[in-house]
Formats: sequence, structure tokens, C-alpha cells
Amino acid sequence: MIHAFFAEREVLKAPETRSAKPRVLDAIGVVGGGTMGAGIAVAVLDAGLPVTMIERDDESLARGRAHIEKVYDGLIAKGRLSAEKKAAVMARWSGSTSYDALANADLVIEAVFEDLAVKKAVFAELDRVCKKGAVLATNTSYLDIDAIASSISRPADVIGLHFFSPANIMKLLEVVVPKQVSADVVATAFELAKKLRKTPVRAGVCDGFIGNRVLAVYRSAADAMMEDGASPYQIDAAVRAFGFAMGPFQVVDLAGGDIGWATRKRRAATRNPAARYVQISDRLCERGWFGQKTGRGFYLYAEGSRSGAPDPEVQAIIDAERERAGITPRTFTDEEIVRRYMAAMINEGANVVHEGIALRPLDVDVTFLYGYGFPRYRGGPMKYADMVGLPTILADIREFAKEDPLFWQASPLLVDLVERGADFASLNQTV
Repeated sequence: MIHAFFAEREVLKAPETRSAKPRVLDAIGVVGGGTMGAGIAVAVLDAGLPVTMIERDDESLARGRAHIEKVYDGLIAKGRLSAEKKAAVMARWSGSTSYDALANADLVIEAVFEDLAVKKAVFAELDRVCKKGAVLATNTSYLDIDAIASSISRPADVIGLHFFSPANIMKLLEVVVPKQVSADVVATAFELAKKLRKTPVRAGVCDGFIGNRVLAVYRSAADAMMEDGASPYQIDAAVRAFGFAMGPFQVVDLAGGDIGWATRKRRAATRNPAARYVQISDRLCERGWFGQKTGRGFYLYAEGSRSGAPDPEVQAIIDAERERAGITPRTFTDEEIVRRYMAAMINEGANVVHEGIALRPLDVDVTFLYGYGFPRYRGGPMKYADMVGLPTILADIREFAKEDPLFWQASPLLVDLVERGADFASLNQTV
């Protein structure tokens, strides 16, 4: 807990926040009124700032406004907000189907479909209508922000602001720093985080930044254990017992299996053909089983229920996939599950620090504490690794590598720290 307290203060210090002053933040634009765009708009409205929302047609705009109103109506129903207060908040919201309405915005956040061509088209419009010095932000989870920035005439004004869903509740904000960005734009992003009462973490550009890049790796470890003999329900239970609120397969069902499916399809062309690829999730998606929103995913959901029950049909699909892959299932203890899950998370966290995507191990810790439900009392994955002992983590990785040497490649940073008798905490100096 002491580490978490220290880390969430240190994370506010980025090189750019020391040297540059933030730009003015009086008027905010949001492009996209879906779940994420509406959540971001609520966060901005709650900070007392005006929001202009852009959608492609009147119907979508009305839907975006309805998403926002639903949040406030929920608070009214719980007695936490008056109708008058809601009316005062909504008076700061305006909507339009024309980008020209963003002419006076100081900062615009794009929150449209996760497709590079779609986002570039939005940024071309923002480049056309936004005033000189406006900060242009993308809420992408994975895509190349350098490519978005270089597609317009003012790349120095472009930054990534990766909010986590639901954006009006989740505390984490990944501030993703592309190579051409001006320092005062980064400082402005940190200032916005402060106004929205978010915890910002500075991240570099790569596929998935800090959080989703590491997530993809430990999710792969969970998939491999599922194909090798553990049920998704045992894996989820073991991860919950460690202290997470949800296991990985519950998270997939909550977020929507189609999101990960789209990412896997996007990466298919560049995937190493020698790398293990577990197809169980794809089989569920092919059936339209995307999780809670479709009533079934890895779990079965009764009408309107958010708590799922194990699904025998999913177990049958897993059995068929094991047979197709020629795998004889074996048993895993809960302790073995947690060891593999955490080793994958820690190893990729080390790679993210080694490559400079995260400034320090504590930035990885804060990302997981605030964005991924890592148990706060354990301090974060890198702090947990220090407590277990880095030689133990490295020995585990080398043991697992006997089965899958391609997946379990020890991070050079982890190897170096073990050889020097150092730990991740030694790298947490102020930047």
C-alpha cells in the first residue's frame, strides 16, 4: 500500500511536465458518442468544463446524448444528484454533426471506431477546422499514433489519451507520447488528467502502449493453460483468489469478445507462424458469443444478469480444440496458474521498461493498479516481482521455456537485474 501511495505521486512527474507549461483548457471537443465517447464526455462535464460532441448524423448524436443522460439519471435514481444539477451539467453539453462546431475547442478527443483509416479521416477534419494551438488527441487502445500524427499538417499537436472503460469511472489515463509531439502538449495532457481527477501514466508508442501490450501477453499465457488442461473457470477463480476482482475470461466477456477478435485478425498478417496460437476464443466469436452483451461468451448469462455461469458447450469446444491441436490435457494447481500468469505479466512489464515505453517500473505498477484491477495491497506487478524475488521469477520463466521457448523468452532487463543482484525498485528514480 505504501508503494502504491508513493507510485501514484511519482507517476505525475514526466520529463515534459517539468519543462513545459500546459496550454489553455477551457473548451473540450469529443468526436464519437458511443460508450467510450459518452464516458469521456461525462468525465469532462463532471470537471465543470463545456463539451461539444460530434457525431456523423442526428440519430447517432441523439444516442450519444442519451448515453450521457443515462449516467446522470442513474445518479438521480440513487439520490446522489438532483434534476436541477443534471440540467445545469447538460447545459454545458452541445452536439453537432458538423466538425465546424469544434472551431473554438482547446482540446479535442477522438473516440471513434478502432480503425486507422477511420481515425485518419477524423484527424483530417480536425486539421481543417481546429484553431491553431488546439491539442488533437486520440483515444486509440492499440493503433500507431505516430502514423495518425504524420498524416496531418500539425503533428506536434497530436497526442494519445487512452481512457479506460467506463471512462467516467476508471481512474487511469495513459498519456501516449508520439515522437513529433511538442512538450507543452504532453504537459496539457497531464493538466487535463488533473482536472478530470485521473491518474496519468506516460507511455511510448507501440502496439498496445503499456497496459494492453502486457495484457496481450498474460492473456496468451491464460489461453495456453486453458488449451493445456485448465478450464477458463479454474483460471478465473485462481486469479480472483490472488486478489483481482475478475479473471481474464470474465474480463473478455465484460469487454466483448469481438474486440479482441478484431485485434487478432488485424495482427494475423504479422504473427510469427512459429508462435503458438490458441483458437478457442475465435471459435466462440465465430458463433457470435461475445460475452455479456450477447448473453453468452465463456460464461452463460441469464436474461439481464452480469454474473455468468459455466457453460458446458464452451467446455465441449475446448475439448474439441485440444483434440484438433493434439494436446493431452493435464491438471494445473491454482498456484501453478498464478505463477504462469504473473510471470508472463512481469516479463512483458520488464520489456516495456527496457524499451522505454514506460519510464520506470512504477509506471507499469500504476497502470495495472488503476486500469486492470491489480490488487492494491500487492503494489503492482513489478513491486510483486520484487517481493517474490526476481531470481524466482526468472527461474520460473526458464522452467516454462522448456515447453515453449518462443513465448517464454526472459526479458533482457530481468536477466540483467538478477545478474547484478538488483531489483525493479532500483529503477524507480525520479525522472
